[in-house]
Amino acid sequence: MILRGAAHRYGDDIDTDVIIPAASLAFGDTAMFARLCMTPLDPAFPDRVRRGDIIVAGRNFGCGSSREQAPMALQAAGIAAVVAVSVARIFHRNAINRGLPVLICPEAVAAIGMGETIAVDPAAETVTVGNRVCNAAPMPPAMRAILDAGGLVPFVRAELARRERLGQSGPQRSEGRA
Repeated sequence: MILRGAAHRYGDDIDTDVIIPAASLAFGDTAMFARLCMTPLDPAFPDRVRRGDIIVAGRNFGCGSSREQAPMALQAAGIAAVVAVSVARIFHRNAINRGLPVLICPEAVAAIGMGETIAVDPAAETVTVGNRVCNAAPMPPAMRAILDAGGLVPFVRAELARRERLGQSGPQRSEGRA
């Protein structure tokens, strides 16, 4: 599925406290997350963002504390994908586990302007800016499988169902091992 949306462009070192302020975590409410997402940096973000829009960022997006609510807040606000020069490893895993595509593509980031409509193809790992198609860094196969399933929970459910169909109830062990 190709995702098309307006680019919301930000710089380097956008940490998880900017993506979703720590004080809002007590609410545990995704509607509140959507209203507060990115507001420490961009107070107008919740009013400007539309479902399907895309975050475009510089280096080290999602750095800071390990906060699984950061990708959740982006999704609640309507963000369909993140395109960045680089992202913090834990943010990347949390985003993929939530089914939020993250493409590492410095070439695309350099070409995208604020508000520009871009297309992201998570399956092909490409970002299209105007007529220019940029290839993102390939995703490891295990992460690709989780993203393709829609996140970690759907991935695990599908794997459990597959094992049940095959008559396997749990992790497979080699004979002679406890």
